[in-house]
Amino acid sequence: MTFEDLNITSPLLNALQDLGIDTPTPIQEQSFSVVMSGRDMVGIAQTGTGKTFAYMLPILRMLPFSRQENPRVLVLVPTRELVLQVVDETEKLAKYSNLRVLGVYGGTNINTQKKAVAEGLDVIVATPGRLYDLAVSRVLQLKSIQKLVVDEVDVMLDLGFRHQLVNIFDILPKQRQNILFSATMTEDVEELLSVFFKSPEKVSVALSGEPLKNIEQTVYQAPNFYTKVNLLLELLADVETYSKVLLFVKNKKVADLLFELLDEKFKEELCVIHSNKTQNYRIRSIRQFEAGENRILVATDVMARGLDFDNISHVINVDTPDYPENYIHRIGRTGRAERKGKAIVLTTPSEEHNLEAIENLMQLKITRLEMPSAVAVSDKLTYEERPVVKEINNPNKRNKNDEDAPGPAFHEKKDKNKKENLGGSYRREIVKKYKKPKTRGDKNYNKRNKKK
Repeated sequence: MTFEDLNITSPLLNALQDLGIDTPTPIQEQSFSVVMSGRDMVGIAQTGTGKTFAYMLPILRMLPFSRQENPRVLVLVPTRELVLQVVDETEKLAKYSNLRVLGVYGGTNINTQKKAVAEGLDVIVATPGRLYDLAVSRVLQLKSIQKLVVDEVDVMLDLGFRHQLVNIFDILPKQRQNILFSATMTEDVEELLSVFFKSPEKVSVALSGEPLKNIEQTVYQAPNFYTKVNLLLELLADVETYSKVLLFVKNKKVADLLFELLDEKFKEELCVIHSNKTQNYRIRSIRQFEAGENRILVATDVMARGLDFDNISHVINVDTPDYPENYIHRIGRTGRAERKGKAIVLTTPSEEHNLEAIENLMQLKITRLEMPSAVAVSDKLTYEERPVVKEINNPNKRNKNDEDAPGPAFHEKKDKNKKENLGGSYRREIVKKYKKPKTRGDKNYNKRNKKK
């Protein structure tokens, strides 16, 4: 089947021809008729299978020209970088039409975005927080929204966006088409569907959590983090094999540490992206990596989720993710558009249970590789890897089971704090001694004493 068989309009066909695309992917082919029908839809497909075009092509096919200012299509995505990507892909499809597309996200001047919204638009792509801020300020009117798309919904729920999503659903028109796309179907996603979707039709081209079959997966087992770094230094030295590499880490602190350790050797070949970096820095890192100016990108899960990079040779999981779904999203950065890809996961003994959970989700045993002999095993440990020091045989430390052991908050009082609190009796002793009140102003005191 080709795109011409899907009865796509000439402007869209011309845009696809300019992109060199003539055959739809399975998720694009199966989603087209469902989205065109106007029914609610849930799409389950691995990352890298063309999900953006799967919902945007039929939406643009049905969207007539209009001069109205309020948007008619709303696309919600979890990160700022994904906003920029979806806007870019939509503008490519709308090259030969007068469609107005705008992306809004946090971390930038909201007044500039308010001005852009006021000029009128047809499609708005947004992160949940900034969209809600614009809607509450009444600059953005959502009363004309006909189609709602929630992309990477499992990621949104993982990031804690559920409350914001519910708030947005409540202010949208009741009569609308809901379209949801996800790489994994979790319990949180199922709950969201049951509450806000009307008998959605499920389009699935893969089991939830099934990886792309064109990705080769391998595991290296290392004793600690610094040995992992030594392994990376050895692997990444092969520029021809590791031509474009995405390194995933669990948080910003580890990202900065890894960047610092690799920067000594790779210098200009290396860049990093995480949420503590400025928006301009993040965009520059992405563009330099995409353009091939940087060969290696260090990233956290949140930053690289959903981003479409071309020709990534390897995805390396520097840590084994706690949630197996995150592993599926990570390795989906390579092997895109049916190309071959390679994914490597580095695992320490403490992360073995995470690796087992990943293999159970995929129903696949990942190939174990031997550590190269040239890699030095480090005895240096990160703070998290250091063993907890426990005091033993301390003669000055009482055992909590001892009968005379004090409670945890017990301490001896200092001598100055051992004085007796005389309180009211002390004041009465003062009265007896001085035959008058301690405070001035009691004019009737002497009269009372004379009567006695």
